[in-house]
Amino acid sequence: MLKRYVLIAATLLIAATGYAKSGEKTVVIPVNRIDPTDAKLMYTNYCAACHGADGRGHGPLAGALSSSPTDLTTLAKTHGGRYPESHVISVLSFGKEEKDAVMPAWGHVFATLNAVSMQDRVLRISNLTRYLRTMQVK
Repeated sequence: MLKRYVLIAATLLIAATGYAKSGEKTVVIPVNRIDPTDAKLMYTNYCAACHGADGRGHGPLAGALSSSPTDLTTLAKTHGGRYPESHVISVLSFGKEEKDAVMPAWGHVFATLNAVSMQDRVLRISNLTRYLRTMQVK
């Protein structure tokens, strides 16, 4: 269990500095300040490395994780046909840790990113949540 927490801390540290290594390749994860009204650009910069550009969980870092990232296109499908907005907000804000899966808390990253205001952080999470709704498969 301690090994998992060390791995999580190391992963977050790597992401916070903007770099992660996967085998021989180096993948740059931008953690710079993106316009909080541009949800698609925020998704591309903050989420696609793990979840993939299409949201299906096959990003360039997915293979380096202990479990596959969530397929974000099926959130509504796996929640009885309703998009779980409050759940998504919670996961983005506070992260999520399950048996074999870890989702970092982007709320913390947004809070420390160039000392953004609470309003900015809420706007980012709200816009990302709305963007993920548009990715849902029918």
